[in-house]
Amino acid sequence: MPEKPAQPLDPRLQALGLRSPVALAPMAGITDLPTRTLVASFGAGLVVSEMVASREMVEAKPSVRDRAELGADVADTAVQIAGRDAVWMAEAAKLLAGQGARIIDINMGCPAKKVTGGLSGSALLRDHDHALRLIESVVRAVDVPVTLKTRLGWDDDSRDTAALAVRAEAAGVRMLTIHGRTRCQFYRGRADWTAIAPIVRAVSIPVLANGDVTDAHAARAALAASGAAGVMVGRGAQGRPWRLAEIAHALGYAPLPRIPTGDHLVSLVARHHAAIVDFYGPELGGRVARKHLGWYMNDAGTPPALRRRVLTAPARDVAALLPDAFAYRENRAA
Repeated sequence: MPEKPAQPLDPRLQALGLRSPVALAPMAGITDLPTRTLVASFGAGLVVSEMVASREMVEAKPSVRDRAELGADVADTAVQIAGRDAVWMAEAAKLLAGQGARIIDINMGCPAKKVTGGLSGSALLRDHDHALRLIESVVRAVDVPVTLKTRLGWDDDSRDTAALAVRAEAAGVRMLTIHGRTRCQFYRGRADWTAIAPIVRAVSIPVLANGDVTDAHAARAALAASGAAGVMVGRGAQGRPWRLAEIAHALGYAPLPRIPTGDHLVSLVARHHAAIVDFYGPELGGRVARKHLGWYMNDAGTPPALRRRVLTAPARDVAALLPDAFAYRENRAA
């Protein structure tokens, strides 16, 4: 008999099509279509595309198109857009919904200077009125659910995201993801999950807690501290595409995934590498895949010399090196 979940999923998350309360965070240059597909194959509540600039998406500039085929019509996927102009945000949302996107996620949390310098991402936390105009334009433009990912505030003197959350819910946003840091913290220090709790209490829509949720222990702590309906996992899934399914199981929402070892792990890494190379082409794909190979080898305890060989080999030669590279994992804890 298959395992039964210990508890039912929050109906608000069910209404959005989530399969569990554990989602994959969008990470630029990391969560491309091959990686999202692999994570989803183990069982993720939701995977979110890499952030795309709304105007560039509409104008189909090669830099955006080459970064990722968004997989808008892939099940369990939200497509994340960013921008500062309501017209372009609305047009991007309409375009993506027309391509089959099931959820449109608005980025108001990216702290990168090249994003905030253009008054996008977390820069919008400094102007709630303008942020609401963007949210309203996107909600009006599409019939699919619109969600919002943001932070606690711009800095420690302006942790006022609860007020923005209330207005976003009134505008039609269906779910929030809150990274437990301010923009000015970037990724330094520890995420403050307790600071997410006032935002959760301020709204009736579900909230996901994000930031430093790397494993089941952290997920339980984040949920307890924040009162959130679920969690969003980023770097915890790097080199461990099964991690979201592990967390969902630990929380009582899914069967325990089969964590690959031995030949199964070698096969999984080889398939992931091949998918990335096929997706981007041999030259760019080989470079993009190296970061993933590095994360897998971190967990496997691959010796430095062999690690260097794998990471510097031409893409066509990588698969032959993987059995030796992962022969060391069997003596290490998962």
